[in-house]
Amino acid sequence: MIIMFILPPLVDNNVVPTAFTTLTFFAFHFSSLAMISTQQPPFPSKIQRVMDCKTEKKETCEEQYDSENCTHSSERASSTAESNSDSPVTLQILQNWVPKVSHYFDKEHYTYAGHQIVIQESIEHFGAVVWPGALALSQYLESNQERFNLKDKKVLEIGAGTGLVSIVACILGAYVTATDLPEVLENLSFNISKNTRNMNTHKPEVRKLVWGESLNEDFPISTYRYDFILATDVVYHHTALEPLLATMAYFCQPGTVLLWANKFRFSTDYEFLEKVCNIFNTTILAEFPESNVKLLKATMRKN
Repeated sequence: MIIMFILPPLVDNNVVPTAFTTLTFFAFHFSSLAMISTQQPPFPSKIQRVMDCKTEKKETCEEQYDSENCTHSSERASSTAESNSDSPVTLQILQNWVPKVSHYFDKEHYTYAGHQIVIQESIEHFGAVVWPGALALSQYLESNQERFNLKDKKVLEIGAGTGLVSIVACILGAYVTATDLPEVLENLSFNISKNTRNMNTHKPEVRKLVWGESLNEDFPISTYRYDFILATDVVYHHTALEPLLATMAYFCQPGTVLLWANKFRFSTDYEFLEKVCNIFNTTILAEFPESNVKLLKATMRKN
């Protein structure tokens, strides 16, 4: 996808480089998103039974899926959501982005739970961009506070990226620990600190977490137990899917709820979903068809 911009003649020559730089960034950003969204593979037949299974007369997806572990949520996500008892809630990502006149093209403004949130992005790392899964989960948490009450709960976000979801969880009253790779932590810490410093909330924590590495040493289960694990767009075309699955399983102790929102792009995304359904009790809470995002709830199976 190529985006071309034609700039009119400008009297002040100093303005041209700034405008060109800004437009170049947006051209790059939009073309990258378009490239990703067009690589969605055909739905594997087995995974299709996981994602699209329908129920009749109290039948569940467990009877249609080989691993007998995937169910659909029949509860409403919000007062405006339309659903029936046999399907997950179908939603649309709302425009919580707030346009602002700014000299910086790398900052985005959002509004969640009555608070304006300013997120600094970077094109240097995948983790420094707000992806659709983060918008979907932030919106869902804001709209479903009775069902998922985060107040005074211990919340861990893995692959926190820009920190948007962690900030929303903090606003909703949680004790938040936001984690990501070392190269992402500086921007993550900046966003969380800037957006929570003047709030009457529990002070969030930012920590390094490399999936599958030094979990017992850095997060011993005897000390670190969480009520909720949050993850958004952590599954894409990378080589750390097995360590990611091991990390999810490590932190999901009895009583822990994993909320995972993801834009499904590649066949490997569906393969990962199948593995999740094999080890967790999995429920599809909501789907965002326009963004191809699915939100799932998972809890560890009882032995």
